[in-house]
Amino acid sequence: MKSIKVFILLTIMASQLYFAPDVMAQAGLNDNQALDARYQSIVTISSFTAKGELKGLKKALNDGLAAGLSINEIKEVIVHLYAYCGFPRSIRGLQSFMSVLDERKSKGITDKVGREATPIKDTGSKFERGKKVLEALTGQPQIEARAGYAAFSPEIEVFLKEHLFADIFERDILSYTDRELATVSALVNLGGVEPMMQSHMGIALHLGITESQLKHLLSLIEMNVGKKEAEAGRQVLSNVMNSRRK
Repeated sequence: MKSIKVFILLTIMASQLYFAPDVMAQAGLNDNQALDARYQSIVTISSFTAKGELKGLKKALNDGLAAGLSINEIKEVIVHLYAYCGFPRSIRGLQSFMSVLDERKSKGITDKVGREATPIKDTGSKFERGKKVLEALTGQPQIEARAGYAAFSPEIEVFLKEHLFADIFERDILSYTDRELATVSALVNLGGVEPMMQSHMGIALHLGITESQLKHLLSLIEMNVGKKEAEAGRQVLSNVMNSRRK
C-alpha cells in the first residue's frame, strides 16, 4: 500500500512539473515575469514544428486550443514558420494539426475557427511596405546602402522585404509580438543561426517582451525539447542584454 501511495505521489509531482505554467518555479519567475498561457503555446508549437517532433507537437496543439488560440491563429503560426524552418517542417506541422482537429471533432469537441486576415489595402510597393514593417519591428530606419549578405545577394534582400516582411508579417491574424515569439522559438531549436537569433531577440525586446519572459521561453524549450538548445539560447540572450546595457 505504501509503495502505491509513493507511486501516486510521484505521478502527481511529475504531472505538475510537466504542465507547470509552467516551469515558472524552475525559471524563478512570478506571474508578471512569465509568458501567459497563450504565448507559452506559441512557443511550444513553434519549437516542436521547427524540430519536426510530431508527437510533442500534437500535444502542444491540443494545449494551444485549450489555452484559447483559434484554429486560424495556430495555422498562422505554423505557416509563418516556413520562412524560418522551410516548407517540409511547416507542411508536416499543418498535417499534424489536421489530424488533431479530426480527433477532437470525433470526440464532439468544437474549436473556435477565428477570424481571417484583413485584406491588404496598401497599394504601395511590397518592398517599401516590407521596409516599413522592419522599421516598426526594430525601431531603426532601414538604410538604402546594402552591406554583407544583402550586397552579395541583392535578390534575397528583395525576397525578405517583399515576402517575409510584407506578405507574411502584414497578415494581422497574429501580432508582431506573436510572430517574434514564434520566430525566436524556431531559431533556438534550429541551432547554428545565432546571429539571426540575436537579431530577433532584440526585436522581441523592442516590442515589449521582457528579458524575464525570454528566459521563460528558454525554460520552456529546455523542458520540452532539450537543455542543449536552451543553453545556446541563453548564451545569445546574455550577449544581447550585455550589448543593450553598454
